[in-house]
Amino acid sequence: MHGDSMRWPLLGVLIGLMSVLGACGHQGLFGSSTDEDPGINAYPTNYKTDILGGMRAYLNDPTGIRAAGISEPMLKSVANSTRYVVCVQFNGKLPGNSSASDRQLAAVFLAGHFDHFVEKAQEPCAGVTYTPFPELEKMPRY
Repeated sequence: MHGDSMRWPLLGVLIGLMSVLGACGHQGLFGSSTDEDPGINAYPTNYKTDILGGMRAYLNDPTGIRAAGISEPMLKSVANSTRYVVCVQFNGKLPGNSSASDRQLAAVFLAGHFDHFVEKAQEPCAGVTYTPFPELEKMPRY
């Protein structure tokens, strides 16, 4: 009987430990974020400015960009995750390409800030509505 009385407190400690570990699993180990983390998909309030900054690093030559358009941020599936995506279309030169062509990019946002571009953006950008994006057409050469 003495052995049974020792099991109950130990069982309580194990249940408490499992509860704590289960709560940690919600955010992932060491505080990493998951799609369930509400901050990971924060609305990108400065998306145009963020995209222009990303384009400065992305484009070799920002001169001669024409017919630029941009969509509103929308939650889309990208690489098996749900993220805010902003679609950008324009006619201009891209890295490694000496001639201008019509391009469509998807700007992916993480925690409300620009993260990266997806070049093959037909799927996430299918059927979106574009509005003029003159800021992209006026980017200065650096």
